[in-house]
Amino acid sequence: MRKLHWVAKGCAAALISAALLFTSSIASAASIHTAQNKDTFWKLSKQYSVPLDELMQANAKINPLNIYPGLKITIPDKSKPMVKAKAKAKAVSTAGVKTVAVNGKSVDYKKVIQAKASAYTAAAEENGGWAGLDYFGNALKVGTVAVDPETIPLGTKLYIAGYDYDGLPKGGMLATATDVGGSIKGNRVDIFVPDNRKKAMTFGFQYVKVYVLD
Repeated sequence: MRKLHWVAKGCAAALISAALLFTSSIASAASIHTAQNKDTFWKLSKQYSVPLDELMQANAKINPLNIYPGLKITIPDKSKPMVKAKAKAKAVSTAGVKTVAVNGKSVDYKKVIQAKASAYTAAAEENGGWAGLDYFGNALKVGTVAVDPETIPLGTKLYIAGYDYDGLPKGGMLATATDVGGSIKGNRVDIFVPDNRKKAMTFGFQYVKVYVLD
C-alpha cells in the first residue's frame, strides 16, 4: 500500500508539472496589452515587433477605430507569424499569374474585388483626431485608400479602376490600403481625394474594380 501511495503521488506530481508546462507555453505564445490613450494597432505592431495583419487577426473582434484605454489586446507570438507568411507566399507562388495593364505596363495581381467606392477628404470632421493623416500616421495623399482590414489587409498594394472623378488619375490609379473607416465594411473602399468636402460629395457611390497586387 505504501508503494502504491508513492506511485500515485509521483503521477500527481508529473501531471501538475505537465499542466504548468502547458500553461507556460500558452503564456509565451501570446501576451495581453492593456490599451492606453491613442493606441492603435499600427502603433502596437511597432512596439511589439509583430506584423500588423497578425495583430489584427488575433483581435478580430476589436474595431480598429475603437481602441480605448483599458481595452485588453492580445499580442501574438512573434515567432509564429513568420512561418505563416512563408507558407502563404509558397501557396501564392503556385497560383496562375494574372496581369492588368497599369500605365502601359503589365502588373501581376492576386485577385480582383468588385467594390462599392466613396470619397473622403482631409477635413477634420471626416477624420476625427486623425485629420489629414491615415491610420499609419502618414499624410493623406492621392493613392490613399480606406478599407476593411478583414477584406483587404492594411498595407496591401492596389490598382483601382472604373471610377469617374475629376481630381483622380484618369483610367485608374495605383493605391495602398493605409486607412480604415467606421462605415467601411466588406467590399467597400473609401478613396482619398485632395479636394474640399463639397466637391468630394459629387463622387457619390461608384462601383469599381480593386485589383489586389502581388
